[in-house]
Amino acid sequence: MQNGATIAVLDEILEPVTNAFSRDVAQALVNIKAGEAAQTRIADLAEKCNEGRLTTAEQAEYESYVQAVDMISVLQAKARAWMAQHRAA
Repeated sequence: MQNGATIAVLDEILEPVTNAFSRDVAQALVNIKAGEAAQTRIADLAEKCNEGRLTTAEQAEYESYVQAVDMISVLQAKARAWMAQHRAA
């Protein structure tokens, strides 16, 4: 599945999650950031991927990171939109 298609599917599937948002939950989602070790690993895998040097295991690991980042990005976008709609609340 292409990245754009993945994002669209995640957006649709995760839409009901917005019903559970509160200001605290939305803010917590917006603030999610990968830890330093994960960021370093992702950068290392990305570099190897760009150079065509990933092993099969590394490719699977990298794809898992990309999928996780995609899901978190969609949740963060939804949280930001929810917060914008509920500013006065």
